Amino acid sequence: MPGVATDKLQTIAYPAAGARPHRRDAESLEPHVIVLFGATGDLAKRKLLPGLAYLEESALAPDIRLVATSLENYTGEQFLAIAREAVDGFGSRKLSDEQWAHFAERVTYVPQGAGPQALADAVIAAERLLGDDVRRLHYLSVPPKAAQSVITMLKDANLVDRSRVVMEKPFGTDLASAIELNDFVHDTFSEEQIFRIDHFLGKEAAQNILAFRFANGLFEPIWNRNFIDHIQIDIPEKLGLDARANFYESTGAYKDMVVTHLFQVMAFVVMEPPTALEPRAISEEKNKVFRSMLPVDTADVVRGQYTGYREEDGVARDSDTETFIALKVGIDNWRWAGVPIYLRTGKKMAEGQRIISIAFKEAPRTMFPPGSGVGSEGPDHLTFDLADESKVSLSFYGKRPGPGMKLDKLSMQFSTQETDSVGDVLEAYERLILDAMRGDHTLFTTAEGIESLWERSAQLLEDPPPVKSYPVGTWGPNAIHQLIAPNAWRLPFERAWREKKSAT
Repeated sequence: MPGVATDKLQTIAYPAAGARPHRRDAESLEPHVIVLFGATGDLAKRKLLPGLAYLEESALAPDIRLVATSLENYTGEQFLAIAREAVDGFGSRKLSDEQWAHFAERVTYVPQGAGPQALADAVIAAERLLGDDVRRLHYLSVPPKAAQSVITMLKDANLVDRSRVVMEKPFGTDLASAIELNDFVHDTFSEEQIFRIDHFLGKEAAQNILAFRFANGLFEPIWNRNFIDHIQIDIPEKLGLDARANFYESTGAYKDMVVTHLFQVMAFVVMEPPTALEPRAISEEKNKVFRSMLPVDTADVVRGQYTGYREEDGVARDSDTETFIALKVGIDNWRWAGVPIYLRTGKKMAEGQRIISIAFKEAPRTMFPPGSGVGSEGPDHLTFDLADESKVSLSFYGKRPGPGMKLDKLSMQFSTQETDSVGDVLEAYERLILDAMRGDHTLFTTAEGIESLWERSAQLLEDPPPVKSYPVGTWGPNAIHQLIAPNAWRLPFERAWREKKSAT
């Protein structure tokens, strides 16, 4: 076939069985050895192993080899059986037997108990197979309390050079622990080598916020306190603890979700325009948001705990850990002074949703006759759905067809599923792993940013309000309605998202 290499096809689509993809857009990237700590954990099984298998089989990543390690004393064959089950069970893109064999031959398993030298030997062997100019990416899919021992192991194994390290949340549990952990990691890795991951920012919809804000003359002029009434970031979850009670008891919803996810998304929504869409400029604008954030006031926080939480295995019978939290925060700068930002997240709630909702100030109603319906369904909203099949909706009042002036709430919607590029959408972890290999910090948190957030959380952490019970399958304690009054929560939606109609 003219113009096509005999061993690789030039495409970014998922390759058919037997096809080897051309590494388009990856020629400038060096080959990588990825060292995955916690390779038998839940996150690795659900997201990381399927994501790495896809990246290796796609045209997006450079040549990679995976050195997997965990506390379990498995053989290589035993680990590959676990990895195959994870890829088949949780991967959104299925691998043929040939594709799996190609990925499996690039995987080595080393029990963590074998020590630093065994890990170093496996990495060096993988590097020799990749050739020259090989880089290393260490992914710490481990509990926060295990991070320091892993960093020490990497140092003892002399695996710091030519490497970057990805660290999972939460990064510390308060200001003192975050500073201590940053100082410890900085003894081994420079800040440029550290990637503190937040998978919410890896979603297409989260990045679409930047496009909506800064590429459109329709939205940027009104993105301020003069036109926006309030903002909601709402991420309820139907899931429970999934055998994570020991971890959750030491964190709770605020440390697990708000500091590491919701505040990071908030920064994208309210940040000032960066000087360029490049990592350093975007990180600086995010950090300005965190520095401008008012301290979290305990009076503006509702903590909840679902009924039955204290009966879960590993949970103290008098536990005060919150499984739900709703709060109001403010940004003390010119653009956002006086605009409340409401955040809500929790476990075992009525629905699993991930939305950002921008409520615009209402127009005067004096020209419309009584009973017209204007204002009856609340303000106009711009809503971003952070689901994998991301959507954006703009609601507004429009005239109902027929005689008289009757108004209804209408909406315009967009979905990535309706575009020709839907096949190019990466899952969040796939995108972030690829960005870390590129050295792109745009979607990652800095040491300064995380310490600023813990500093502004001090009052809440030192004197939290008591938890209020809420039934499983609800939207949280009733006190959330007083918190947001006179406004109302956008979830549950009164109108469901429109689904794309199939062609007939």
